[in-house]
Amino acid sequence: MPNNNQKAVGIFVLAAGLIILLGQWGVFAFLGRVFWPLLILLPGVALHLAYASRILPAWVLVPGGTLAVYGLMFSLCNTWGFGLIGVLWPAFVLGPGIGLYEYAAFSPARLPGIRYAGLGLIGLSVVLFIFSLLGPFFLYAFSVLLILAGAWLLFRPSVKPGAGGGWRKM
Repeated sequence: MPNNNQKAVGIFVLAAGLIILLGQWGVFAFLGRVFWPLLILLPGVALHLAYASRILPAWVLVPGGTLAVYGLMFSLCNTWGFGLIGVLWPAFVLGPGIGLYEYAAFSPARLPGIRYAGLGLIGLSVVLFIFSLLGPFFLYAFSVLLILAGAWLLFRPSVKPGAGGGWRKM
């Protein structure tokens, strides 16, 4: 065997041995456990970059925005524990909302229906985030608000018919 081929085979065998040893020590399992959300986040960022460089059309922003939001959410959960998904679950609605809104904003066709759909999903996710963060306290606060609204409707001062301004009594 010539000297150059022997060195190339030696480097290959050395690299294979190191990879197997690192695998036995759990290095690759650790990297997989820590960095797997990047497998979701990076395609989303790549789709945004492909649109920005005019390689792909604007519709790729829908999956790009969705993947970017999901990748960030899973990164947070991976870092601080998946118990956090109990609070972050509305991001599953936020991702498509962001994607649709980006598509409507950057599409040359200017599609208002898609923009409103994106804003609706974003608004829904914000409301769901509020409900998720408040948890059981929300039910108490909501019930108190309903009681106060009902009491106000029952005991508000009556308005004389024909009086200028105000609500009319039915």
